[in-house]
Amino acid sequence: MDSLVGNSPWARDLRGSIERVADCRSNVLIIGPSGTGKELIAGAIHRQSRRANAPLVAIDCTSIPAGLFPSQLFGHVKGAFSGAECSTLGSFRAADGGTVFLDEIGELNLELQAQLLRVLQQRTVIPVGSHEGIAVDVRIIAATSRHLAEEVDAGRFRLDLYYRLNVVKLQAIPLCDRPE
Repeated sequence: MDSLVGNSPWARDLRGSIERVADCRSNVLIIGPSGTGKELIAGAIHRQSRRANAPLVAIDCTSIPAGLFPSQLFGHVKGAFSGAECSTLGSFRAADGGTVFLDEIGELNLELQAQLLRVLQQRTVIPVGSHEGIAVDVRIIAATSRHLAEEVDAGRFRLDLYYRLNVVKLQAIPLCDRPE
C-alpha cells in the first residue's frame, strides 16, 4: 500500500476498502476524474489479493483503435489477418490467473462492450481468426471518469456490462477535494 499515502478519513477508508475488496473475487469499478489515482488503487487491490503472484495487465481503452481491440485483448492466430505472422496471447490470456485493469472503460463503443461482456459471461476468449474458446481466469478491475449510469441512460453504455462491472464500486476523489 506504499503508493497510497495520506491519513485523512477518506484515505483510511480507501485503504480499508481495498483490504476488504482484495480477497473477494468480484469485479471492481473505480470511478473518479482523471488523475485521481485509479490505476494506483487497482494496483493496490491486485497486490493484496490472492492473485498477487500472477500478472496485472493494464489496458488503456482510449489508446487501442477499435479495429485492433479484439486482437489486443483476446489475441489472434497466425494468418488471422494481413500481418499476423505469428499467434499472440492477448491481454486476457497474458493475465490468466491474475487481474485485468481496464482503464477508461466508458470510452468503448457498444460493439466492443458486447465483445467484452461475452468474455465476462463465458470466461473464455476467442482469438481473432479462431472459432475455439480458450478459458481464462481473470479478475476485472475497471475504471472510468464517466458517470456510467448516465451513459447507460443515454444508450452509450450497455446496462448488462455495467452490472457485471459495478459489483464493487470505489470512488477516487481529486487531490483538491482531499483535506490533507
